[in-house]
Amino acid sequence: MSQSDVAEYNARRAAFINDDRALRPDYANAAGRSAVEIAADRVIREIRAFEASSIWDGEHQNIQHPFPGMEFLTGGDVIIQTRLFKILTKMPKGALLHAHLEASVNAQVLLRLALQQPAIHVRAAKPINAFTVASTLPEFKALPKDDFSDGAGLTEPSYVANDWVSIRKARGTFDQALGGPLGFDKWVTGALTINPNEAYRTHNTVPKIWKKFQETFATSTPLVFFAPIWADYIREFLITSIDDGISYIEARVGFLFKYMYGPDGQENVPHREWLIAFDKVVNDIKDDLKKQGREDEFVGARIIYCTVRFISPEELEWYTEDCLTLKQEFPHIIAGFDLVGSEDDLRPLVDYIGSLLRFQARQKELGLDIPFMFHAGETLGDGTKADDNLYDALLLGTKRIGHGFSLMKHPKLVQICREKGILIEVCPISNEILRLTSSMPMHPLPSLINHGIPVALCSDDSAVFGNMGLSFDFFQVLVASEVTGLIQLGEMARDSIRYSTLDEEAKGRTMGLWERRWDRFVEEIGTGM
Repeated sequence: MSQSDVAEYNARRAAFINDDRALRPDYANAAGRSAVEIAADRVIREIRAFEASSIWDGEHQNIQHPFPGMEFLTGGDVIIQTRLFKILTKMPKGALLHAHLEASVNAQVLLRLALQQPAIHVRAAKPINAFTVASTLPEFKALPKDDFSDGAGLTEPSYVANDWVSIRKARGTFDQALGGPLGFDKWVTGALTINPNEAYRTHNTVPKIWKKFQETFATSTPLVFFAPIWADYIREFLITSIDDGISYIEARVGFLFKYMYGPDGQENVPHREWLIAFDKVVNDIKDDLKKQGREDEFVGARIIYCTVRFISPEELEWYTEDCLTLKQEFPHIIAGFDLVGSEDDLRPLVDYIGSLLRFQARQKELGLDIPFMFHAGETLGDGTKADDNLYDALLLGTKRIGHGFSLMKHPKLVQICREKGILIEVCPISNEILRLTSSMPMHPLPSLINHGIPVALCSDDSAVFGNMGLSFDFFQVLVASEVTGLIQLGEMARDSIRYSTLDEEAKGRTMGLWERRWDRFVEEIGTGM
């Protein structure tokens, strides 16, 4: 075999590979890359290769078989030690398009906010002791002042099951044998989060881990949707997101409860007041950043109105009308509409077709535009009702798809998403912890990218999973693929802005601000940041 034959084969091989990857944005737009961006991508690949052997091939206590892209809750302590992660924390991430607001603030911070409120009380279904503490959930509620309780603490022998106790007293009297006040903190934060043992051992199936997942919301919701906490909670979410390089947010907010608890302990704060508080926090943060000379770091946040898939089609009519009313008063805040909850267990979209079509007709009557942003295909099923949600989401004209985990099973739907530019809000760490995949190398994300489907990386429920911001999700995606590099991460950040609900003028401004930050970022990598 001559050298010319080998050279000719290698040329055909390279062309074959490039042709196969031609739909990827990092390959399709290769000619327009700057030398600095290409150099930074090369540096990141070198660091990834070095750490794959120097860190992930090493010995780590309590991790039997570490590897890049491994189970997040097990490998998290290793991730934060890597140089690659430290670099990604500085990356401008673009927009966060899929995050449930009520599960987006660190559990310890939420507990701290709750402890500042005398109205917050807690109870347990049984007295808390060494035998019950692991299996009993705290239940929180804001009480009117006249109903404040000064009864026995949760771990005291005289405690009566389901009696309300001031959260401060419950913490202060928590049995020293269970850790005292710090033991109380551990008990509460454990109810608000998923730990490795739960994710990978005791709850290692989709139905089991969803049960634990739903319990975290049952615990957090009465705290988050308490008016004196609400604004501080939103502020914490936005500030931590900005600090992680996120420029713009479209947060999903659950409007299932028609009223929030007010300072008086009564359910009397309507939805419009929720939005007024949200708007004020956003504007206050923008003003603060402008005073600091950081206005290019954050352009704002909007809300995707959500309710839960267990309501009846008739009940949905109330929520769609409520959404229309809020959109008319707050057109700059309401960005879209979604139905949330376990697709495997709750109602499929097809059950709501009549109500959803009427919602679209009402928008036309009122001259409004509230695009659907449906969760669809967040399932391992093939031909199940959850899998079939993808068909209805597309037929209903969804602007984006939340998760879309089962999308790659459907070639026609893949083609539609590519041709119509329907972005998939991919939540890598969420999908792994909720047992749709066992690790990042097994995630279908590379298939979506290779088929030319626009993708934005999202955190989903970071308070529950511990993937605050977006750096962890970007890291897991980067280390799990030899093809994906920094350039592709940048393209996903760009797509998060392109497929947001910002108007064209705002998109252009946001993209311009992001591009300037991106240029500085890649230049710093090239000079050894």
